Amino acid sequence: MGCFFGGMLARAHHDVTLVGRSDRALAIQDHGLAMECQTFNETIPIKASNDISLLSDADLILLCVKSHDTEKALKDLAPILPKETVVLSLQNGVANVDVASQIISNAVYPAVVYVACGMVGDRVMKHHGRGELLVGTVGELSLRDSKNLAGVCELFQSAAVPCEIAPQILKDMWLKFLVNCSYNAISGIGQIAYGEMVKVPEIVKLINGITEEFLQIAAQKGLHIERHEAMAANDAIAKTMSTQISSTAQDLRRGKKSEIDYLNGYIVKLGKEYEIPTPLNESVYAMIKMLESRMPI
Repeated sequence: MGCFFGGMLARAHHDVTLVGRSDRALAIQDHGLAMECQTFNETIPIKASNDISLLSDADLILLCVKSHDTEKALKDLAPILPKETVVLSLQNGVANVDVASQIISNAVYPAVVYVACGMVGDRVMKHHGRGELLVGTVGELSLRDSKNLAGVCELFQSAAVPCEIAPQILKDMWLKFLVNCSYNAISGIGQIAYGEMVKVPEIVKLINGITEEFLQIAAQKGLHIERHEAMAANDAIAKTMSTQISSTAQDLRRGKKSEIDYLNGYIVKLGKEYEIPTPLNESVYAMIKMLESRMPI
């Protein structure tokens, strides 16, 4: 995701630096970022490094690390981050902005991301569909927030990335969170694309059951999501990202720890707190944890 949005910005001639692991950064720095998108296929020259200190003069940081790495990433950034730098969380889950805001005093905003993409090797970014952003603030919108968010939207729109300010960003975050809970674990367990999943009636029934549990938890959190809104969000993913496999599936395929604790695992945790049974979320959560337990330490 960082390569997709960073690549789109660099393609529009904005000054972008990708910061990531050494092997990927070196490959992109030396040979460019190959973007295999639905509307173009180009190699984009872009700066890339594993040196986080290069972000000491950043105007905007796109936070794309896994949820379990949020705390460490922000603690590493905190000593070098200019106070005016804006941080935009493009992450899965619904708690990352809260975690970041406890570590840094900068303006931190959530982005709801709908893009299907993945890396092939170290420098090829394969785009499967969509690519739009919703941004907003979970608190009361201040003049500073309005200015920052308008600037973020203008930046992405200049790079052919649809981006809008969402008046109910928290609800949008939870609708995206629902999609992650409905699809990610099942895709990971079966190593199967979204479009293939919904061809199996039993899997559709499972998705619907996970959704019903999710809606009970969301209601306890004060989120008013209608059942038809939830089903429409789920249906749209299978249609608009039919060839995509989830980030959870990609992590398991590479022998990496997934974000399951922050997806279905978070629903299971809240279910216990609210004394609401979540057996279907707990089942897919348990199976992902089983697959992770087989990974080499």
